[in-house]
Amino acid sequence: MNNNKKKLSRGTLSIKYKTGKYSINDLFEIAERNNPKRAFLFVSKILGKHIPVSPSKMRQSYQDLSQLLPTNLKGDAVFIGMAETAVGLAAGVFHESKDKFDNAILLTSTRHEMDSELLCEFKENHSHATDHLIYLPNDVTMRQILHNASTLVLIDDEMTTGNTFRNLIEALLHTDHFKNIKQIIILTLINWNEDGIKHSCIPIHCYALLNGSWLWHPNLQATPPSMPNVNITKQRNTLVIGEQDWGRLGVQHSEDNLALHITGQPDKTILVIGSCEFLWKPFLLAERLEKQGANVFFCSTTRSPIALGLAIQSVLSFTDNYGQGIPNFIYNIAHQKFDQILLCVETTKESIDPAFLDSLYAITPEVEVICYE
Repeated sequence: MNNNKKKLSRGTLSIKYKTGKYSINDLFEIAERNNPKRAFLFVSKILGKHIPVSPSKMRQSYQDLSQLLPTNLKGDAVFIGMAETAVGLAAGVFHESKDKFDNAILLTSTRHEMDSELLCEFKENHSHATDHLIYLPNDVTMRQILHNASTLVLIDDEMTTGNTFRNLIEALLHTDHFKNIKQIIILTLINWNEDGIKHSCIPIHCYALLNGSWLWHPNLQATPPSMPNVNITKQRNTLVIGEQDWGRLGVQHSEDNLALHITGQPDKTILVIGSCEFLWKPFLLAERLEKQGANVFFCSTTRSPIALGLAIQSVLSFTDNYGQGIPNFIYNIAHQKFDQILLCVETTKESIDPAFLDSLYAITPEVEVICYE
């Protein structure tokens, strides 16, 4: 086991981890949360959320996680990704792994109310936004796969105590569905829970790119930060005009069809920005431009409040584009230079905070909003 220690303003974080294909330097940096529930955050260097990342590096992580799955899989499977951070990760792993099963669908949890039938709700107790919603697919075939599924594959960027996964599993198994589940597989970039997760009747297997543990030594004299209220699910539904063909309402296959008019030029450095949970289709756009030869980076807006410093070198704050009236943020782009920025949203152009657009134009004069209008 390797050891690492980091002193932060509200305490000291001690980390132990096992060396494998990935080290902690490959996977994350540390930041401090504006959250009194948990003082620190592992900021992923391969997720494409809070640190801009090349699409090829993101794709490699999807492939590496997929390769951790057992080789003797069969039957039908339901993949579930955790909002908002792991929605894109879950989609990537799903599309790399779905052919290992007879049939498979992807569902993602969401913090947005949808005009569809609710499957279940669960809590992420330590989070800045505790409430998660999961909706049933509208498609009859996908509902049948969900009913027949013998395997659940649950995906998040990290597992710490495992409590969120426990809450999710309990919520799913207490519905009228998932009566045929024979095994549960948990896939994460990082697994800090050495004890794993157990269920009385169903075996649970955990796989990660890096395994270890951490211990937090709090500074009892430190003043906890105030946290903005971002635990909101109500919104103006009319603002969401994008096709729901990537996860929230179930998906079996997702087309790369966003902004087909844009091409990547080898002499350009392009930043593609997803918006909160709208990650997969923007990622496919970024990956396409990278394959065409452009120097591409991908990141996303978020409702996660993180303190400036350490892994967070710059912060932009603005009002969300979903009509929820909450602050959103984007990290680690304001101090960098890009030739072009593509901001991808599933809402109308008018829903974007003008102050956010002004901040993007301060980085580069070539900003284009990509939406479904």
